[in-house]
This record gives sequence, structure tokens and C-alpha cells, in this order.
Amino acid sequence: MPDYDVIVVGAGNAAFAAALSAKENGAENVVVLEKAHKEMRGGNTHWSGSIFRIAFDEPRDLEPFLPGVEDEYLNFYEGISPYTKERFWNDLDRVTQGRTDRELAAVMIDNSYDTVKWAVETAKIPCEPATSVCGIMVNGQWTFPGGVVVRAVHEGVGLSSCWFKAAEEAGIEIRYGSGATELIQNDAGRVHGVVTKESGGSKTITANAVVLACGGFEANAQWRAQYLGAPWDHAKVRGTSFNQGDGLRMALAIGAMPWGQWSGRHSTPIDADWSDFADRKLTDKSNRLSYLFGIMINRKGLRFVDEGEDTNMYTYAKFGAAILDEPGSKAYQIFDQKTVQHLEPRYETAKPLIADNFEDLVEMMDIDDKAQALKTINEYNSCAQSADRFDPTQKDGLATEGLALPKSNWATKIDEPPYHAYPATGGITFTFGGLKVNPEAQVIGTDWRPIPGLYTAGEMVGGLFHYNYPGGSGLVSGQVFGRIAGRNAAQEKA
Repeated sequence: MPDYDVIVVGAGNAAFAAALSAKENGAENVVVLEKAHKEMRGGNTHWSGSIFRIAFDEPRDLEPFLPGVEDEYLNFYEGISPYTKERFWNDLDRVTQGRTDRELAAVMIDNSYDTVKWAVETAKIPCEPATSVCGIMVNGQWTFPGGVVVRAVHEGVGLSSCWFKAAEEAGIEIRYGSGATELIQNDAGRVHGVVTKESGGSKTITANAVVLACGGFEANAQWRAQYLGAPWDHAKVRGTSFNQGDGLRMALAIGAMPWGQWSGRHSTPIDADWSDFADRKLTDKSNRLSYLFGIMINRKGLRFVDEGEDTNMYTYAKFGAAILDEPGSKAYQIFDQKTVQHLEPRYETAKPLIADNFEDLVEMMDIDDKAQALKTINEYNSCAQSADRFDPTQKDGLATEGLALPKSNWATKIDEPPYHAYPATGGITFTFGGLKVNPEAQVIGTDWRPIPGLYTAGEMVGGLFHYNYPGGSGLVSGQVFGRIAGRNAAQEKA
């Protein structure tokens, strides 16, 4: 007899979706293996903004997630547009430049609403409007871009806590300080357990099935250098230090097929002064995502992206990478008093450089060519527009005229002092390269056949994201494939 019905490797959002799904589908004895000790538990979920990108046909379809929201926000639903499956698909297809795995994308999108609703109900996750991350208030009305309206209360900390509590109440064992190092197969090639490294040494644990949901390799500097290239080996990690690629390494060792963009990653502009690994108490508050309302200049004093290309939920993952590629992996985000009011609350964790004129502002910056920086700001202002048609709630078409590198939206003049400048760098959150899986969350081998007894979910699912990432879809993917993996793993018999 195996030690367990189902082993889940990892203890984040996807892992607990798998564990609780397995439990409710008949697996009586489920264990979650958490590599970290209890005080560091939760994987990247702990650092997430806890936004759920879900498809819905009518704004009031969100009522199950936001009970009583209109008591706090008058006429709340009037500021929300439907976000259909078609819109979700178009956004994902656009930002990945058509490279998303279409079969897996359909599974994620089609199941997004029902699965998140299941997760919220199963784990008793209280939700709230995502006002502090992507909401914009205009004339007393909150608006949101696309399908990113709902988030867990207390962000990733709250989401993670709910999952742990739900698992404990369901009788799911959680083993802390238990990092899986090897997958065990029988003579027929069926995965029926893992070898773990624990404080007492190595242990072998057997089960009918194993679900790998232990993240990518974003915390592994060697793998980042190998697969992502320079300068990713020195990128600041916006998440857990425990995601070293263990699950990927174990799966590849038994013939799993690598899939997706192994040179790709989710990155984001973060505070340049933060530590190499994210502060556990401050979680995701290092993000600097309001660049669309200002301009960004590098240490050579030059702009390097179209800051107004799209709303930040569709550009931040690639702009984080763009900053990292700049000299010194650093840039400054510059705003004036017209736009500083629209900065998301996470900017409050930083102390900006502030000056009443550009000469003094640039002098305070860590910039090699200060004369060029002044020239860049002045050239931008000469080609920018008045703020008469400025609309922070959507792409407003307010574009520069005559700049070689345009700003396509929100291109208002920076001319109302005092001016604010925030130093930013590129932080890495998760990696895009993963394993080939089928719609049943089974891991596919290099022979194009499922590896019996082995499932995966979360960041380890390869192929969904390529080049870029629509914000809020990572947690949803984790829940969708975690739920599927747990349900199917529960039916396995060794």
C-alpha cells in the first residue's frame, strides 16, 4: 500500500487547488510537500497581487465574488465592461504574439470563471475590487481594465493563508522543510512517489499519483544565466527564494518534454533600491507600474519604450525586461502633479526624488549623461499634448507628434512642478518555460505519451505565456490546472 493517495509538491496557489480538488474527488490521504519551513511557506503566491483575470458576460456575474460591494462603492457595476471569453482570448493571443499554446489557453479561459468561483468557495477566500492595483477612479466612478476586477483580500498573503487554512481543515497533511529531489517510477514507468530531502535526511514517500506544482527556476541564478541569458543572472527576484527549478529538473530526468518559451519570463518594473530577494513583509509592494502616465529614461538619458503602448496590465511584464536590458539595469519614471495623483498606492513604499525644475531633478539622478536627460525631457514636452483629452481609465489616443520613439497614449506634457522621479529596475517573478501537458494536466514525455501517475500545474505548465503575459492570468492558470490535476490524480491507482 502506498503511503498516500496523492502527493502534491509545492505549497502555493496551484498546489493547494490540486490538493483540495484531489480531496473532494475521493483521495482520502493527500500530502502537500513544502520545501520551505513554516515561516517561509507559500511559494510565490505569498508575493502575488492576488488578481484574478476571469471571463464574464455581464458585470453582475461578479456578484458572487464581491457580495455587498455596492454598499461601499455606489453604482460599482456601472464602471465595469463585460470581459467575454473572446476578449480574454484576444488579449492573450495579442500579448503572446500568437505563440500561446492554443489548446491549453482554451482550457484556462473556458474554465476561468467557474474555477475561480470554486476556489473562492472551497478555500473561503474573501475578495474585493482590485482598486489599489488596477482600478482608476474618475468622477467618483471606479473603472478597471479588462477582466482584472477581483482580487483576494490582503493580496497574496491573504490568498496563501486561506489555502493553508482550508487544507488543514480538510485533513490534508502539510510537511514543511520537505523538498522533493527525485521522482520514483515502477518497472512500467508509472510515477508512484518521490524522494525528499528533510532535516533527518532523505526519505522515500509513495503514492498513487504525484502532482508537481512547485514553480519555475526564477530564483536559480545559474539557470537564469543558462536559459534567459545576461543580464537575468543579476535580476532581483520578486518572490520566493525556494523556486530553484526542482520540479522541472525531476520531471526532465524521467523523460518529460520541455515546452514553452524557456528563454521567457514574467518580469515587472520594481523599485531599484529593493533587495535581491523580495521582502516577505512588503510582498509585491515593490512594483512600479504607473509608468504609462509619465516617461521612463535610462542612465544614458534616453527613453527606450513607448510608455503608452497599452494599459499596464498588458505591458508591465515586458517593460520590466526592457529596464533590465538598459545600462546598469536601471531607469527613472518621471511624473508631474497632473499625473502623480494617479500613481498606484504601491508607490507609497518609495521616497521619490522631488524637484521644482528638471535641472535639479536630473542632478539628483544616477544618470551618466545628464545633458541628454534634459534634452530628452524637453523634446518629449515639445511633442506632447495638453491634458484636455487625458483619460486615465483607457487608451485615450493622446499621442506625441514627431518623436522617433512615440508615446501612443497618455502623452501629456510634464510641466506642473514639483516633479517626481522613481528609480526602477526589472524584477523577475516567474519563468515561462515548463513542461508539456495535455488538457487533463498530465505530463507528456518526449515520446509524446503521458507519463502515468504524473501531473503538473501552475508555473510548471509550459506554453501558455510567450514574450509577455496578461496580468492576473497566472493565478487563474494555477487554479484551473491545479483543479484538473487534483481531480484526475485522485482517480489513479498504483
